[in-house]
Amino acid sequence: MKTAFLPAHSNPQYDQYTFAYSITISNGSDLPVQLMSRHWVITDAGGRVQEVKGDGVVGEQPVIAPNGSFHYSSGATLETPVGYMEGRYFMVVREPPEISPQDLPTFEVPIPAFSLHTPTALN
Repeated sequence: MKTAFLPAHSNPQYDQYTFAYSITISNGSDLPVQLMSRHWVITDAGGRVQEVKGDGVVGEQPVIAPNGSFHYSSGATLETPVGYMEGRYFMVVREPPEISPQDLPTFEVPIPAFSLHTPTALN
């Protein structure tokens, strides 16, 4: 997990602070898994909460091979120079092939909270 403040995409005069984040999702199992959807809860320093739900991430529902990984980057805009994100991914196991698609096992992966902050906000 990596985050960065994007000053060129922010406008503090209008309470707009934009951040990028990069995430690598690793599959440590012996079976392929697919990321079906995500749910993010984004909270700024003023207590304002944004919820983001949707299919996949960055327009994809990647299948992650056994012992493989998937990397993506995205962003969020807050009204304050400090905030945090947390959420979960909803996954499905893609095998064994004898199981019909609607009966494939599903599971959730919690994403612990991580900070979004400008370089000087936490000094």
